[in-house]
Amino acid sequence: MIRDFFTNVALLAPASAWAIAQITKTIIVLVRGKGLHPRYLFTSGGMPSAHSAAVAALATCLAFISGTGSAAFAISVVLALIVMYDATDVRHSVGRQSVIINRIVEEIKLRRPMAELRKPLRELIGHTPFQVFTGAAIGVAVSLVWLLIESL
Repeated sequence: MIRDFFTNVALLAPASAWAIAQITKTIIVLVRGKGLHPRYLFTSGGMPSAHSAAVAALATCLAFISGTGSAAFAISVVLALIVMYDATDVRHSVGRQSVIINRIVEEIKLRRPMAELRKPLRELIGHTPFQVFTGAAIGVAVSLVWLLIESL
């Protein structure tokens, strides 16, 4: 039973896709001259979308394992669409609002500091459509590699 868990491609591919996307995100931040920040290995937002990579990897695996007519594949596609919509619309909007709120908070701090205004809001929350597409492409590619390895 434990062996099945650790050899399940439908689990390994999404986990690998997520990890590759997070490592890529950390490297992009480093290359852009912002330094090496290990927190990017675990945070959401930024390029590429690790959430999109994971759900695209899951849907791709289930397409090959269960077939595109299966309920499992249908569920994974609906889940992927919800996650990607949330990343590009809802969470991206929240990130933009955080930038504006943080500016307002800075203005307030300059006039009279308040205890609840000490920590700025996280601004890197959502994704652009390109970041989501890139994450999904990573997920599909990683799944195809895992499926190829499994078929050998």
